[in-house]
Amino acid sequence: MPSELIEAPAELRELSYAEAVREALAQAMEADSRVFLFGEDVGVYGGAFGVSGDLVHRFGAERVIDTPISELGIAGAAVGAAITGMRPVVEIQFSDFVTLAMEQLVNQAAKIRFMFGGKASVPMVVRLPGGSGTGAAAQHSQSLEAWFAHVPGLKVLQPSTPHDAKGMLLAAIDDPNPVMIFEHKLLYKTKGHVPAEPYRVPIGKAAIRREGTDITIVGSSIMALKAQAAAARLADEGVSAEVIDLRSIRPIDFTTIAESVRKTHRLMVVYEGVKTMGIGAEISAMIAESEVFDFLDAPIVRLGGVDAPIPYNPVLEKAAVPQEDDIFAAALNLLRRGEA
Repeated sequence: MPSELIEAPAELRELSYAEAVREALAQAMEADSRVFLFGEDVGVYGGAFGVSGDLVHRFGAERVIDTPISELGIAGAAVGAAITGMRPVVEIQFSDFVTLAMEQLVNQAAKIRFMFGGKASVPMVVRLPGGSGTGAAAQHSQSLEAWFAHVPGLKVLQPSTPHDAKGMLLAAIDDPNPVMIFEHKLLYKTKGHVPAEPYRVPIGKAAIRREGTDITIVGSSIMALKAQAAAARLADEGVSAEVIDLRSIRPIDFTTIAESVRKTHRLMVVYEGVKTMGIGAEISAMIAESEVFDFLDAPIVRLGGVDAPIPYNPVLEKAAVPQEDDIFAAALNLLRRGEA
């Protein structure tokens, strides 16, 4: 699968991440009467993070549905709607609350197509505001995407830009399989170039955000942005860092990662989820099990979250997940190890 170097044309208008998601939802609902949105406070309130906005006024309460506070019930209703021909989009108010819906998502949505020999499909999308940085403490700040990437039958996405937030949501709504989209809460107010017309960003295709020759830094969601900021600082130190934004962690674009490592001979994977058994471990194993391993000049570095719940204290919260300074320092240390 070829990589994609993203360069947004200057003439494109700017939207925030939240606005881009809302526009994708509106365009999907306008194009297909089977698409509907439901979840806690997505209607009159406009969403816990203001993403759904005025959609209830535009499409009515029958297509933008405020649900009871029951994530298991919400997920079960989505599975039922999907297998009967609808295309539901669910918003789980905080990604942490998806733990209450695991039975329907992992045992039902992910397995129905397989268990019925392809005669049934589950075209549903679950949107999950996640991540730390808002002072929401341990039960509202987790990054659980690796849990779902472990489950065959689920696709797991982490858009990092408004452009990708819109394009990947539209691609997910088109997909005949259940798709989980983790939207980092700190990204909702970030802005970027977004085309007005509907478009799709392919699922399973990474983006090269910055080309380089000395080290490959792989991340997704907000970590892709922090990696780009660190790479700019590394350039001032004479280090050429290539930054790969995964965008999709299941399926994963291993080809792009492998091609980059063949060139740079060094790899660091950065992710906000807990380091142990996270996405960095999977990518490291994929490299170790392939011929690309022979191209490495230094051990692979995993830079993940600490093995602890996310603290409420803002200083400790920031220390619990990788920051730009951590990526910068770890990259320099990896280069030194490779030169030793």
